[in-house]
Amino acid sequence: MSRTGRGRRQAIPGPRVVIALLLLLGLVSVMLLDGYLRAEVGDDQRIRSGASASDVPDQVLDGGPLLSFRGGTARTQSVPDKTIVLTFDDGPDPEWTGKVLDILDDNDVPGTFFLVGSMISRYPDVVREMVDDGNEVGVHTFTHIDLSYQSASRVTREIAQTQLALAGAAGITTTLFRAPYSSANDAIDNYSWPVYQKLGTLGYTSVFIDTDSEDWQQPGVDKIVDLATPKSGKGASVLFHDAGGNRAQTLAALPRYIKQMKAKGYTFTTVSGAQQQDDEAQSGQGGGPPATASTAGSDPEQAAHRKAGTTTLWEGRALVAAVAVAEWTVPGLAAALTVVGVAVLGRFGLMLLLARRHYRQRNRRRFVWGPAVTGPVSVIVPAYNEKECIAHTLNSLASSTHPIEIVVVDDGSTDGTAEIAESLGLPNVRVVRQENAGKSAALNSGVRQARYDIVVMMDGDTVFEPDTVHRLVQPFGDPEVGAVAGNAKVGNRNTIIGAWQHIEYVMGFNLDRRMYDLLRCMPTIPGAIGAFRREAVLEVGGMSEDTLAEDTDITIALHRSGRRVVYAEHARAWTEAPASLGQLWRQRYRWSYGTMQALWKHRRSVTDRGPSGRFGRVGMPLVVLFQIVTPLFAPLIDVFTLYAMLFVDFKASLLAWLAVLLVQLVCAAYAFRLDREKYRYLLMLPLQQLAYRQLMYLVLIHSCVTAATGGRLRWQKLKRTGVVGSPMSGKENR
Repeated sequence: MSRTGRGRRQAIPGPRVVIALLLLLGLVSVMLLDGYLRAEVGDDQRIRSGASASDVPDQVLDGGPLLSFRGGTARTQSVPDKTIVLTFDDGPDPEWTGKVLDILDDNDVPGTFFLVGSMISRYPDVVREMVDDGNEVGVHTFTHIDLSYQSASRVTREIAQTQLALAGAAGITTTLFRAPYSSANDAIDNYSWPVYQKLGTLGYTSVFIDTDSEDWQQPGVDKIVDLATPKSGKGASVLFHDAGGNRAQTLAALPRYIKQMKAKGYTFTTVSGAQQQDDEAQSGQGGGPPATASTAGSDPEQAAHRKAGTTTLWEGRALVAAVAVAEWTVPGLAAALTVVGVAVLGRFGLMLLLARRHYRQRNRRRFVWGPAVTGPVSVIVPAYNEKECIAHTLNSLASSTHPIEIVVVDDGSTDGTAEIAESLGLPNVRVVRQENAGKSAALNSGVRQARYDIVVMMDGDTVFEPDTVHRLVQPFGDPEVGAVAGNAKVGNRNTIIGAWQHIEYVMGFNLDRRMYDLLRCMPTIPGAIGAFRREAVLEVGGMSEDTLAEDTDITIALHRSGRRVVYAEHARAWTEAPASLGQLWRQRYRWSYGTMQALWKHRRSVTDRGPSGRFGRVGMPLVVLFQIVTPLFAPLIDVFTLYAMLFVDFKASLLAWLAVLLVQLVCAAYAFRLDREKYRYLLMLPLQQLAYRQLMYLVLIHSCVTAATGGRLRWQKLKRTGVVGSPMSGKENR
């Protein structure tokens, strides 16, 4: 892959970022909608009681249960004698409302249902059946809050959203309203009175009750029937509930109550039917049959239902459709994330178990790979514009305790890198110049120029400890070993970004390598420090230019050729990690995208047979699952955790998040112990989880979008400062 244009800062492809952000925004919107429907976030549970009613007219407090403002003046109406208005609150409910409707239909009586908008949005079919059966519906707010505590804009929004839900569910709007936590007229106080006045000017009839079944308290069927029965043949607005809890007693009491009241000569009607009867009685036109659901509201001014306007209708349908999406998405996402969470925790457990086993196995006194490797090896240093680092790199190699030759492949540098390397006058250093052709080509050139059977590959910005090469090549005492991965360390760890990467290297990379080593499916030999049998590299065609992750590509190719790849944790290399978020993004974007390219290139490894097929059978699934799939879902886990904190149970969700963080802290602490690192850096772990990890997730999402859209990414040169000047010894590190 050509390095042309490395020095230019390449902007992140805008359209792909927009696509990724839109997907995340869509998910967040769906979850917010679902949470709002459940009315848990900021849910105001306050219920006002005992407030003064000095501003409320006495005729309203002492009047009938139907309050309207026709002509701008407050007017109350009573339900005519021997007439019952059955009202139901808090629905619709998918379990109970349908059964209530069946009872009403069987007994040929109508009901008036005051519906919660969020429930309408979730169960539109129940509302449609309710209206089609001739029942009336009214507004009971969208989130069932006490409106006397709310601002005028909140009150307007609660009513408007409920009307939209009604329009989307049944194609209608309504003029009936009942406030949550209201009962008889004497519940009106100075705080709620302005609300009723405002609604009255908008044409709403506020419906109260004068008879309460108290079925919500579940006092028993006999008690419910008794409480719902009006005294002395008076008419009544009777309250039942079709939602909000177990309504088994309501279902048992309702048919018995209806039959009992009919036997006493009562008739049943709706709110608008009662209003019409009262109007006729006061105008001297009484004497006709009581209005029912089919006859109530024959006067357009009296009709409770209105056909929704075109705009309202389509907005309502859009709301119902969005809610349907949320109703499917959130539970499905919860199930998927549960699986992912279990997989991640399982991985942590497997990492700890295998890392401990790896440490105990590799640090036994009698453990040896085979005959000691003492012969000279070739160290290949590909370099492109590395003037800040090349001297530090070569000076560290010159201190090697193992005999080496150093092959510096200058890949068309324009900053004098080759001249600096030559001016050092170090022994056993050869500088090979070539036109700019890319890192893979530079490494292949170094392999061809190498004089020895074992070649060590490193980056031009990396420094080795004196014994690094010796420790790195010892596994070649085993003839089955074809390549060795070293232990890459972050040298510039004294910044926040550096500390975050330091934690990632120790925990995410090196702890992983211990696990993969024991499973014999190491996916990547880091470009900063790796060793190879020269013949093995040549057998697989050298470093390929097919992907941006030549290190992963060559590692998988070696597995497929039947070579064993191992990890030498004591062979340390110190590298300069990206010092800014922009550089970090570009580096990890290239790594992530290159890894996907390499996995796709070697996708047929899953069908390989014999020892050479172990990576395809074990490594490929693990890498895809834990380096692509679970990290891809990880941002959703964080979003869902925040959702649960806001809408479900803050304390339980926070404790769950802290528990996962504790598991990660334990894993990180153990990894630091194995690598003999200072624990103080783990103080940065919570912040890393909140900030750095999110950036890595976005990088992965960006890479997936690029891969899905067929985008191409060019290799980019990161800016180096040469801050990693000399290797840190293990003692200094501790």
